[in-house]
Amino acid sequence: MRHEVPVPIGDPFLYLESDGRRAVVTNTLEDARVARDAPELERLGDAELGRDELIAAGLSRFEIQREICLRAAQALGIRAAFVPLDFPVGLADGLRAAGLLLTPAGAVFTQRRRHKTEIEMAGIRRAANAAVEAMRDAAGLLRAAEIRHDELWHDGERLTSESVRARIRDMCARAGAPAPADIMVKSMGPDAKIGHDPGSGPLAAGAPILIDLWPQDEASGCWADMTRTFVRGAISDQIGAIHRLVTDAHERVLAAVRPGVPGVELYNVVCDMFEAAGYPTGRTNQPGQPLREGFYAGLGHGVGLQVHEAPSLGRIGAEPLIVGDVLAIEPGLTDRAIGGTRVEDTLVVTEQGIENLTDEVPYDLAV
Repeated sequence: MRHEVPVPIGDPFLYLESDGRRAVVTNTLEDARVARDAPELERLGDAELGRDELIAAGLSRFEIQREICLRAAQALGIRAAFVPLDFPVGLADGLRAAGLLLTPAGAVFTQRRRHKTEIEMAGIRRAANAAVEAMRDAAGLLRAAEIRHDELWHDGERLTSESVRARIRDMCARAGAPAPADIMVKSMGPDAKIGHDPGSGPLAAGAPILIDLWPQDEASGCWADMTRTFVRGAISDQIGAIHRLVTDAHERVLAAVRPGVPGVELYNVVCDMFEAAGYPTGRTNQPGQPLREGFYAGLGHGVGLQVHEAPSLGRIGAEPLIVGDVLAIEPGLTDRAIGGTRVEDTLVVTEQGIENLTDEVPYDLAV
């Protein structure tokens, strides 16, 4: 909805499109904002569609919503429509019972979302800039940390996942792109907590520290996504080797991104490299068995009004990339006995290849 109507409306509302007409059902709370920020849209006020009459008739909130939606469709001459896969099932049943033919068509809406608007691209760039500055600051914080008996200290206090996370979030918020409370700052040594665990507790010297942050631009609602892994102190040969393999895979994938390439093809590039080095991947894992090390996740995902959206860059990534796709590319490797690393950039697919929005922070482990 935010893609078609670039206004941050919290309550459910109806957008309609037919034969070149683009309309939105508004009310007194939102009408002025829609008129100001999306003047190209036709506005159908719920009062003009008979809301007071429906209230007087004793209808429930849901019944009023259904009738308003039906009248709006009739106003545009709509008798049949495509709807997103997550269209409310109760509302769909009510509209179908009234004679409207609704067909779920996920690809119709997914493809439109992949074509970013100027407002969205500007927001993604602002979010990426906030991510870069916050990551630089976090790296500087680790660099300045004092090592005391394999512990990291800064300004007389132990550095923890929580304190670094709070500093990152403060920087992103001041840049106009707040980051959620569960961004990752965590040690990735032996038996590291993988997946979306945000990390907790003291950060150790000599251990890989993974920082994965995804700020959201307040003005547009769009996201960026970025990861680096750092070590403050001595880097073991094993972790160094894992990280070199990860960064080599990252560079090879970035060089392979271009319009027309399916996401799964990029995923396979990384799997080929990691499997050749002896690591398990999603391709080699036994069906039905959870994979908790090696290359256990996909290669990445689309980014936009959601931090995870189309296209897929994993085993189900059959859609070819298109010019304008915004992607997060994030290869990573974990050995449960040693630890792991990951890097991630937000990039835009161009006619020639890519524009990397977050490569200003080096991929070096050492800080």
